[in-house]
Amino acid sequence: MSSILSVSEITKLIKINLETEFSDIAIIGEISGLKKHVSGHWYFNLKDANAVICCTMWKGYNNYVFFKPEDGMKVILAGKISVYPPRGNYQMDVRSMKRAGEGELQNSFDLLKQKLAAEGLFDSKHKKSIPQFPKKIGLVTAIDGAAIRDMISIAKRRFPLVELVISACKVQGDGAAESIVESIRQLNSCKDIDIMIVGRGGGSLEDLWAFNEEIVARAIFASQIPVISAVGHEIDFTIADFVADLRAATPSAAMEIATPNQDDIFAYINEFSLKTTAEIHYIIESKKQKVLNCLNKYGFRVPQDLVKIKVQQLDSVFYRIQQKLDNKLTQYNNRVSLLSKSLESNDLNRILKKGFAVIRQDSKVIVRAAGFDNAIPAKIKFYDGEIEVSKK
Repeated sequence: MSSILSVSEITKLIKINLETEFSDIAIIGEISGLKKHVSGHWYFNLKDANAVICCTMWKGYNNYVFFKPEDGMKVILAGKISVYPPRGNYQMDVRSMKRAGEGELQNSFDLLKQKLAAEGLFDSKHKKSIPQFPKKIGLVTAIDGAAIRDMISIAKRRFPLVELVISACKVQGDGAAESIVESIRQLNSCKDIDIMIVGRGGGSLEDLWAFNEEIVARAIFASQIPVISAVGHEIDFTIADFVADLRAATPSAAMEIATPNQDDIFAYINEFSLKTTAEIHYIIESKKQKVLNCLNKYGFRVPQDLVKIKVQQLDSVFYRIQQKLDNKLTQYNNRVSLLSKSLESNDLNRILKKGFAVIRQDSKVIVRAAGFDNAIPAKIKFYDGEIEVSKK
């Protein structure tokens, strides 16, 4: 033996060699014994069927892990090998963590995105406009998810008049893509759906993968109903987002886009009413002043004077007609009065009252002695009665 090294010296040499040789590596395996320290650091093992390695992920790095790691979860770690001299063991300092398989999924995502983009499925010329005041909104999502509850709550608050038509479907796992396509087809069979919201809440890339399937993208593109894509959180992007007519960051945001705010509508109506009323009053006053100005001009005063003259002439004519009518009526009244007096003076009862009598024979009045026939009975009428004279 040429030299004898201390424990510290050999550990230092091992540390230098390991940390130099394995300064940037990636390892795949299953998480085991995960412990999240109060300091924010994570301590766990990464294992496969034949070996295990200790791992440490410091707080500054694990803040960028956007899923919840659990024991038994298969992950890909990137980092370096380090040696902990007090214990004489080596470990991995983890800089990043992602679920195993995300690399393959991301590659599939990129390839499909390029393919559909080349076919023009993402072109803006194919995007349909979103109606401002929808009567019916179709929802393609899971019936038991938080997303649908949030969307229903927002619709009730913002625009209670809207009707929601739910076409429930699976949103992850086997058969989810086919279920989403069928729900889109069912809503398109309805002729009165104004907007369709297709989406779900957040999740991992695998959880959201159904919305990256080609059949879902083509079903959204073929939809006759305008589609708002609302998949995951704001940082999540899926193929459905690119092919839809509009992308919303979350399902809640999609419902806010799809529905007008009733408070804004009432405020607009009130403002419009006040503004319109004020404008109408202004127009009326303006036109009124113009009319008054025209009427006060000389050209309008001359016709008024002519009308007044003609009115006076007409009054004079009516006055003369009235006088003539009054004179005629007076003449006729006088004549009637004379005739009435004449009739009264020749009234039979008045004559009989003076002592005269009326003699009748065969219903004829005898006015001369020569007309009296002694052989015929006669009736003599006095003022106070009538007697009959018979032949003796």
